[in-house]
This record gives sequence, structure tokens and C-alpha cells, in this order.
Amino acid sequence: MARLLLEEGLTRGSVNRSYYAMFYAVLALLASPKKETSMHSVAISLFDKDFVKTGVFPKELSRWLHDAFNMRQRADYAPNCIPSVEEAGEILDRAVFFVEEVRKSQTFENKSG
Repeated sequence: MARLLLEEGLTRGSVNRSYYAMFYAVLALLASPKKETSMHSVAISLFDKDFVKTGVFPKELSRWLHDAFNMRQRADYAPNCIPSVEEAGEILDRAVFFVEEVRKSQTFENKSG
């Protein structure tokens, strides 16, 4: 959906959908150890603490998640903030990579456990 929105020039919507793809991937990670939350800041903090600081994922993914969250907040709630096509495209590319990395980690975990 994020890609379709971006192709239509709807950068706010694209950023929103890209971020939520990342957020839901984090929620999937947190479901295994039963640390579910619906609060964005809590989910991001738990991702950093349980998955980045422990070396499961590189710090870069944390930065991308924080950047996407901040851009989504601005795009959704600041009327004058309209992400550029380049910004929305970068967040989309990062979200695709982020979700794939989470998927790979879960596939490995499920096969080994």
C-alpha cells in the first residue's frame, strides 16, 4: 500500500503505511516473549532494549524505526509537513528492509526452536 500511495504522490499516506509496517513487525517480535503493547513509544523502547542492545538487530534498524516514527508523527499531525517523494521513498525502502529482517529472524527462530 505504501508503494501505491507513493506512486500516486501521496507521501503522507506512504510514510504512514511504511511506519506501520515497521511497527507491526516490532509487535510481532514482542508477541513471542509476551511483551505486547499498543503504545508506540513502549514498543520502540522494547525493540531497542530486547533486540538492538542484545545484538539481534543492528543499531541502524533502530535509527530507521525512530526516524519513521518521527516522520509519521509530523506527517500525520503537522498540517504544514508534507514529506518529499525522496523522503517517503527512503522510509519505504527502509521499511521493506526492516520487515524482511524481522521476517528472517522469526523464520530462523521458528526453525531452530
